[in-house]
Amino acid sequence: MTAETGRSGPPPVRVVLADDQAMVRAGFRLILEAEGDIQVVGEAADGRQAVEVVRRTRPDIVLMDVQMPRLDGLSATRELLEGPPGGHLPRVIILTTFETDEYIFEALRAGACGFLLKNAPAEDLVSAIRAVVAGGALLAPSVTRRIIGEFSRRQVTAPASRAALAQLTDREHEVLVLLAQGLTNAEIADRLVVAEATVKTHVSSVLGKLELRDRVQAVIFAYESGLLGPGTGTPGA
Repeated sequence: MTAETGRSGPPPVRVVLADDQAMVRAGFRLILEAEGDIQVVGEAADGRQAVEVVRRTRPDIVLMDVQMPRLDGLSATRELLEGPPGGHLPRVIILTTFETDEYIFEALRAGACGFLLKNAPAEDLVSAIRAVVAGGALLAPSVTRRIIGEFSRRQVTAPASRAALAQLTDREHEVLVLLAQGLTNAEIADRLVVAEATVKTHVSSVLGKLELRDRVQAVIFAYESGLLGPGTGTPGA
Protein backbone atom coordinates (compact mmCIF):
# COMPACT_ATOMS: atom_id res chain seq x y z
CA MET A 1 0.00 0.00 0.00
CA THR A 2 1.41 3.36 -0.98
CA ALA A 3 0.82 6.86 0.25
CA GLU A 4 -1.05 7.50 -2.99
CA THR A 5 -3.87 5.21 -1.85
CA GLY A 6 -5.38 7.90 0.30
CA ARG A 7 -5.20 10.68 -2.26
CA SER A 8 -8.36 12.45 -3.36
CA GLY A 9 -9.68 12.17 -6.87
CA PRO A 10 -12.17 10.20 -8.94
CA PRO A 11 -12.84 6.62 -7.83
CA PRO A 12 -10.99 3.89 -9.76
CA VAL A 13 -12.62 2.21 -12.73
CA ARG A 14 -14.09 -1.07 -11.49
CA VAL A 15 -13.46 -4.05 -13.77
CA VAL A 16 -14.60 -7.69 -13.87
CA LEU A 17 -12.56 -10.23 -15.85
CA ALA A 18 -14.52 -13.06 -17.51
CA ASP A 19 -12.39 -15.68 -19.24
CA ASP A 20 -12.21 -19.46 -18.84
CA GLN A 21 -8.40 -19.42 -18.88
CA ALA A 22 -6.95 -18.66 -15.46
CA MET A 23 -3.62 -17.56 -16.94
CA VAL A 24 -5.35 -15.00 -19.17
CA ARG A 25 -7.24 -13.56 -16.20
CA ALA A 26 -4.04 -13.47 -14.14
CA GLY A 27 -2.20 -11.64 -16.90
CA PHE A 28 -4.95 -9.07 -17.32
CA ARG A 29 -5.19 -8.55 -13.55
CA LEU A 30 -1.43 -7.96 -13.35
CA ILE A 31 -1.60 -5.36 -16.13
CA LEU A 32 -4.64 -3.54 -14.76
CA GLU A 33 -3.66 -3.48 -11.11
CA ALA A 34 -0.42 -1.76 -12.06
CA GLU A 35 -2.59 1.23 -12.98
CA GLY A 36 -3.62 3.54 -10.16
CA ASP A 37 -7.02 4.32 -11.66
CA ILE A 38 -8.23 0.77 -12.40
CA GLN A 39 -9.40 -1.84 -9.88
CA VAL A 40 -10.22 -5.48 -10.65
CA VAL A 41 -13.23 -6.27 -8.45
CA GLY A 42 -14.04 -9.78 -9.63
CA GLU A 43 -13.24 -12.70 -11.92
CA ALA A 44 -15.33 -15.35 -13.64
CA ALA A 45 -14.37 -18.59 -15.38
CA ASP A 46 -17.61 -18.99 -17.34
CA GLY A 47 -20.54 -16.93 -18.59
CA ARG A 48 -22.96 -17.90 -15.86
CA GLN A 49 -20.46 -16.99 -13.17
CA ALA A 50 -19.75 -13.73 -15.01
CA VAL A 51 -23.40 -12.70 -14.76
CA GLU A 52 -23.46 -13.54 -11.05
CA VAL A 53 -20.18 -11.71 -10.30
CA VAL A 54 -21.22 -8.62 -12.26
CA ARG A 55 -24.56 -8.39 -10.50
CA ARG A 56 -22.86 -8.72 -7.15
CA THR A 57 -19.94 -6.32 -7.70
CA ARG A 58 -21.60 -3.79 -10.07
CA PRO A 59 -18.44 -2.96 -12.09
CA ASP A 60 -18.04 -0.19 -14.63
CA ILE A 61 -16.44 -2.48 -17.22
CA VAL A 62 -16.60 -6.20 -18.02
CA LEU A 63 -13.87 -7.79 -20.13
CA MET A 64 -15.86 -10.70 -21.60
CA ASP A 65 -14.42 -13.68 -23.44
CA VAL A 66 -16.64 -15.13 -26.17
CA GLN A 67 -15.99 -18.87 -25.89
CA MET A 68 -16.74 -19.97 -22.31
CA PRO A 69 -18.48 -22.98 -20.73
CA ARG A 70 -21.98 -23.04 -19.20
CA LEU A 71 -22.91 -19.73 -20.85
CA ASP A 72 -21.00 -18.16 -23.74
CA GLY A 73 -19.92 -14.54 -23.71
CA LEU A 74 -22.59 -13.49 -26.20
CA SER A 75 -25.41 -14.91 -24.07
CA ALA A 76 -23.88 -13.47 -20.90
CA THR A 77 -23.58 -10.04 -22.52
CA ARG A 78 -27.18 -10.13 -23.69
CA GLU A 79 -28.39 -11.20 -20.25
CA LEU A 80 -26.45 -8.44 -18.51
CA LEU A 81 -27.51 -5.68 -20.91
CA GLU A 82 -31.14 -6.73 -21.10
CA GLY A 83 -31.44 -6.52 -17.34
CA PRO A 84 -34.40 -5.04 -15.46
CA PRO A 85 -35.23 -1.35 -16.09
CA GLY A 86 -33.20 0.87 -13.80
CA GLY A 87 -30.77 -1.92 -13.05
CA HIS A 88 -27.00 -1.64 -13.22
CA LEU A 89 -25.74 -1.83 -16.81
CA PRO A 90 -21.97 -2.28 -17.10
CA ARG A 91 -20.13 -1.56 -20.32
CA VAL A 92 -18.93 -4.78 -21.93
CA ILE A 93 -15.73 -5.11 -23.94
CA ILE A 94 -15.55 -8.40 -25.83
CA LEU A 95 -12.25 -10.30 -25.80
CA THR A 96 -11.69 -11.93 -29.17
CA THR A 97 -9.33 -13.52 -31.63
CA PHE A 98 -10.98 -11.91 -34.65
CA GLU A 99 -10.28 -14.61 -37.22
CA THR A 100 -12.06 -17.33 -35.24
CA ASP A 101 -14.75 -15.68 -33.12
CA GLU A 102 -17.96 -15.57 -35.14
CA TYR A 103 -19.94 -14.32 -32.15
CA ILE A 104 -18.21 -10.94 -32.10
CA PHE A 105 -20.75 -9.40 -34.49
CA GLU A 106 -23.76 -10.59 -32.53
CA ALA A 107 -22.11 -9.45 -29.29
CA LEU A 108 -21.86 -5.91 -30.64
CA ARG A 109 -25.49 -6.07 -31.67
CA ALA A 110 -26.42 -7.36 -28.21
CA GLY A 111 -25.01 -4.19 -26.70
CA ALA A 112 -21.28 -4.74 -26.19
CA CYS A 113 -19.52 -1.40 -26.54
CA GLY A 114 -16.44 -2.70 -28.29
CA PHE A 115 -13.86 -5.41 -28.69
CA LEU A 116 -10.28 -6.12 -27.81
CA LEU A 117 -7.96 -8.58 -29.51
CA LYS A 118 -6.50 -10.98 -26.97
CA ASN A 119 -3.00 -10.57 -28.39
CA ALA A 120 -3.14 -6.77 -28.19
CA PRO A 121 -0.32 -4.96 -26.34
CA ALA A 122 -0.85 -4.27 -22.65
CA GLU A 123 -1.18 -0.55 -23.27
CA ASP A 124 -4.10 -1.22 -25.64
CA LEU A 125 -5.97 -3.02 -22.87
CA VAL A 126 -5.59 -0.05 -20.53
CA SER A 127 -6.38 2.48 -23.25
CA ALA A 128 -9.51 0.59 -24.30
CA ILE A 129 -10.88 0.60 -20.76
CA ARG A 130 -10.20 4.30 -20.32
CA ALA A 131 -11.70 5.11 -23.72
CA VAL A 132 -14.89 3.22 -22.92
CA VAL A 133 -15.24 4.95 -19.56
CA ALA A 134 -14.76 8.32 -21.28
CA GLY A 135 -17.36 7.40 -23.91
CA GLY A 136 -14.92 7.89 -26.76
CA ALA A 137 -13.71 5.72 -29.63
CA LEU A 138 -12.64 2.27 -28.52
CA LEU A 139 -9.75 1.17 -30.67
CA ALA A 140 -8.02 2.11 -33.91
CA PRO A 141 -10.58 3.23 -36.51
CA SER A 142 -9.05 0.82 -39.05
CA VAL A 143 -9.87 -2.12 -36.77
CA THR A 144 -13.36 -0.75 -36.16
CA ARG A 145 -13.99 -0.46 -39.90
CA ARG A 146 -12.79 -4.01 -40.50
CA ILE A 147 -15.09 -5.60 -37.93
CA ILE A 148 -18.12 -3.39 -38.56
CA GLY A 149 -17.67 -3.86 -42.31
CA GLU A 150 -17.85 -7.62 -41.84
CA PHE A 151 -20.77 -7.22 -39.46
CA SER A 152 -22.70 -5.16 -41.99
CA ARG A 153 -22.58 -7.88 -44.63
CA ARG A 154 -24.66 -10.07 -42.31
CA GLN A 155 -27.49 -7.59 -41.87
CA VAL A 156 -30.59 -6.50 -43.76
CA THR A 157 -31.93 -2.98 -43.84
CA ALA A 158 -34.39 -2.35 -41.01
CA PRO A 159 -37.25 -0.03 -42.12
CA ALA A 160 -37.79 1.21 -38.54
CA SER A 161 -34.13 2.22 -38.31
CA ARG A 162 -34.30 4.09 -41.62
CA ALA A 163 -37.44 5.93 -40.49
CA ALA A 164 -35.66 7.01 -37.31
CA LEU A 165 -33.09 8.91 -39.39
CA ALA A 166 -35.74 11.54 -40.11
CA GLN A 167 -35.27 12.79 -36.54
CA LEU A 168 -31.73 13.96 -37.29
CA THR A 169 -30.74 17.37 -38.56
CA ASP A 170 -28.62 17.57 -41.71
CA ARG A 171 -25.47 18.11 -39.64
CA GLU A 172 -26.29 15.23 -37.27
CA HIS A 173 -26.86 13.00 -40.29
CA GLU A 174 -23.45 14.05 -41.60
CA VAL A 175 -21.80 13.34 -38.24
CA LEU A 176 -23.41 9.89 -38.07
CA VAL A 177 -22.03 8.98 -41.49
CA LEU A 178 -18.50 9.99 -40.51
CA LEU A 179 -18.78 8.29 -37.14
CA ALA A 180 -19.92 5.08 -38.84
CA GLN A 181 -16.93 5.25 -41.17
CA GLY A 182 -14.71 4.90 -38.09
CA LEU A 183 -13.58 8.51 -37.65
CA THR A 184 -12.76 9.81 -34.19
CA ASN A 185 -14.29 13.04 -32.85
CA ALA A 186 -11.09 14.89 -33.72
CA GLU A 187 -11.11 13.57 -37.29
CA ILE A 188 -14.79 14.44 -37.70
CA ALA A 189 -14.09 17.96 -36.42
CA ASP A 190 -11.27 18.32 -38.93
CA ARG A 191 -13.44 17.04 -41.78
CA LEU A 192 -16.34 19.39 -40.96
CA VAL A 193 -14.10 22.30 -39.92
CA VAL A 194 -15.76 22.68 -36.52
CA ALA A 195 -14.59 22.45 -32.92
CA GLU A 196 -14.21 19.00 -31.39
CA ALA A 197 -16.57 20.07 -28.59
CA THR A 198 -19.22 20.75 -31.25
CA VAL A 199 -18.77 17.24 -32.61
CA LYS A 200 -19.21 15.77 -29.12
CA THR A 201 -22.46 17.69 -28.80
CA HIS A 202 -23.69 16.35 -32.14
CA VAL A 203 -22.71 12.78 -31.26
CA SER A 204 -24.57 13.01 -27.95
CA SER A 205 -27.62 14.37 -29.75
CA VAL A 206 -27.52 11.56 -32.33
CA LEU A 207 -27.30 8.92 -29.61
CA GLY A 208 -30.15 10.51 -27.68
CA LYS A 209 -32.50 10.89 -30.64
CA LEU A 210 -31.89 7.36 -31.89
CA GLU A 211 -31.95 5.90 -28.35
CA LEU A 212 -28.53 4.31 -28.77
CA ARG A 213 -26.22 3.39 -25.93
CA ASP A 214 -22.87 4.32 -27.50
CA ARG A 215 -20.82 4.91 -30.64
CA VAL A 216 -20.62 1.24 -31.56
CA GLN A 217 -24.41 0.96 -31.60
CA ALA A 218 -24.48 4.10 -33.77
CA VAL A 219 -22.19 2.42 -36.30
CA ILE A 220 -24.38 -0.70 -36.36
CA PHE A 221 -27.49 1.49 -36.72
CA ALA A 222 -25.95 3.25 -39.72
CA TYR A 223 -25.55 -0.06 -41.55
CA GLU A 224 -28.89 -1.54 -40.47
CA SER A 225 -30.72 1.58 -41.61
CA GLY A 226 -29.04 1.48 -45.00
CA LEU A 227 -27.31 4.80 -44.35
CA LEU A 228 -24.04 3.12 -45.33
CA GLY A 229 -23.70 0.44 -47.99
CA PRO A 230 -22.97 -3.06 -46.65
CA GLY A 231 -19.27 -3.74 -46.32
CA THR A 232 -18.32 -0.53 -48.09
CA GLY A 233 -18.26 2.20 -45.46
CA THR A 234 -19.80 4.50 -48.07
CA PRO A 235 -23.24 6.13 -48.09
CA GLY A 236 -25.95 3.75 -49.25
CA ALA A 237 -28.72 4.39 -51.67
